[in-house]
Amino acid sequence: MNKMILANLVHRPVRSVISIIAIAVEVTLILLIVGLSLGMLNDNKIRQLGIGADLMLEPPNASLLTGLGGAPMPEKIADVLRKLDHVTVVSPVVWQMNTSGAVEVISGIDYNSYNALAPFKFLAGGPFEQPYDVIVDDYFATSNNVHVGEHIKVLGQQEFRVSGIVLHGKGARKFVPIKTLQDMSGAQGKASIFYIKLDNPQNVDVVKKEIVDIGLSTYKVLSMAQWLSMMSVGSLPGLSQFITVVISVAVIIGFIVIFQAMYTAVMERTREIGILKSLGASKFYIINVILRETVVLAIGGIIVGIGLSVGARRAIHSKLPTLPIQIQVDWIFYAILIAIGGAILGAIYPAVKAAQKDPIEALAYE
Repeated sequence: MNKMILANLVHRPVRSVISIIAIAVEVTLILLIVGLSLGMLNDNKIRQLGIGADLMLEPPNASLLTGLGGAPMPEKIADVLRKLDHVTVVSPVVWQMNTSGAVEVISGIDYNSYNALAPFKFLAGGPFEQPYDVIVDDYFATSNNVHVGEHIKVLGQQEFRVSGIVLHGKGARKFVPIKTLQDMSGAQGKASIFYIKLDNPQNVDVVKKEIVDIGLSTYKVLSMAQWLSMMSVGSLPGLSQFITVVISVAVIIGFIVIFQAMYTAVMERTREIGILKSLGASKFYIINVILRETVVLAIGGIIVGIGLSVGARRAIHSKLPTLPIQIQVDWIFYAILIAIGGAILGAIYPAVKAAQKDPIEALAYE
């Protein structure tokens, strides 16, 4: 049976290649889109963790995604928070979303307090010297061939001098003085978030209670551990639905191509099926042949798809290092199951149709 299956696939190489490519596209679509979604999510988590804060004070309607909430809080809240027991550092930050070119979040920081949370690791240059200085991380500098002393546009309008290049993983990829960004965004004296560092992370609950007691109960207070636990696919609005839609489209692509290929193959092999049935082949035997052929095509497509996904991830990372794509082992397993399941589903009707053919009519077929 296996020899016959391989002979059938080799006898129709174009159709076999097209079917394998369709499955490969299905697998690649799943792994790259899901990998991009998870990569951006996990990259955001890692960069937030690298800030070095123990608590975050946000507006009541703050989004889990950084940079989407504007700057609605008075910056003077920082002075109140600094007076609390166990609080060692309070750093106000202004976020501004940049949609000109690549979508990114610019952080306006008070350098001294932000650096006190966890020190910047400078690879070149140093802190701000002028109001229109910018600090960039090494990923941005590498992908855009930026060096210290050069000028780049921030928010698509104002040129900033690059004063320093730092190791990635400390919040945003571009940092400018907080006063400068407040003026540019019309948010003078306002902040998007307050990062709070404690003398001991175990005092998180004590400080959270104190913040409520001083009249800031309407604000959202999250420990870094709480925020990290909330950053999941299920917690972010629309992300799980987006992944579901992508997987559904991928399955439909694989289903249609396999259905068409197997249905056409059954019609072309009508006489061959008649010969098999006249020799005593059962309906189960015929169905088994068609489904095994489908599984072989699916396995070939899966291997090609995984290879394409890994190659595409490397190519994207070399050109766009700031765009993280994580191809996880569990999603490779899911993609394999989805591809094989969709292929078998597409081959069931052609297989059943082949098994139901009358051997006399099949033998007479020309």
